[in-house]
Amino acid sequence: MTHTKEQIHGFLQRLTAAERDGDVGTLAGLLDDDFVCVGPLGFVLTKPQWLAGYRTGDLVYQALTLEDTSERRYGDTVITISIRTQQATYQGNPAPGGPFRITHIIVRRDSAWLLAGFHISPITSPPPQ
Repeated sequence: MTHTKEQIHGFLQRLTAAERDGDVGTLAGLLDDDFVCVGPLGFVLTKPQWLAGYRTGDLVYQALTLEDTSERRYGDTVITISIRTQQATYQGNPAPGGPFRITHIIVRRDSAWLLAGFHISPITSPPPQ
C-alpha cells in the first residue's frame, strides 16, 4: 500500500503542477478519456471542455496547492479528498480562491494512474442542529 500511496502522491503533485502551470499536454496525458469534473458551482465539464479553459488561456492560476490529502483504495481505483487553495483568474476576472474540498477519482489503466474525475466544493460550516 505504501508504494501506491507514493504513486498517488506523485500523481497529485504532477497534476497540481500542470494545472498551476497551464501545461495542457501534461494534463491531457493525466486524464482518462471519459474524465468528467464537477466545478465549485455545480457545472459539469468533459475532458475536452476542461482542457479548453487551459488551451484558450481563459483559466490562469497564480497559485494552487493541495493539503491534508486522505486516500482510500478500491482495487484499481483510488479516491482522494484534499483541501485545495488557489489564486486564479477566469477570462481576466478573479476566480474564487477557496479553500475548497476536492475529491479526485483516480483509476489505473494498464500500468498508469489517470484522473477519471473530480468534484470541488466550497468549505462551509455544517447547518445548525
